[in-house]
Amino acid sequence: MCGIVGLFLKDKSLEPQLGALLSEMLVTMTDRGPDSAGIAIYGGGTKGHAKVTIQSANPDADFKGLDAELGKKIGAKVSSTVKSTHAVLDVPTEKVAEARAALAELRPSVRVMGAGEAIEIYKEVGLPVEVV
Repeated sequence: MCGIVGLFLKDKSLEPQLGALLSEMLVTMTDRGPDSAGIAIYGGGTKGHAKVTIQSANPDADFKGLDAELGKKIGAKVSSTVKSTHAVLDVPTEKVAEARAALAELRPSVRVMGAGEAIEIYKEVGLPVEVV
């Protein structure tokens, strides 16, 4: 079985609490899907840029220098933000397919969780409380 929870914040003052609010909802769903959990976060994108969210079992090794290597490979500026076992790569929108192909070559152990202009996807195996 699985379960889905969602939270749409209309009050911007609550945004700093998003993680805590969503985490509690996700943990409550443990009995619906106890083997894994994930979170999709929609946020403001930048025109002409896309977010490619990746996951690694060995983030220290896989993420080190990846933005520079990937940028060189696709011929564009790439920046990254590491978030535990995930990283969000900022790439030009027109280079997403090329970046995904280059990632498979540069870091074959890294998994692409998703790509889009305004979404970041985080997934892990384990109980939701452990993932949170």
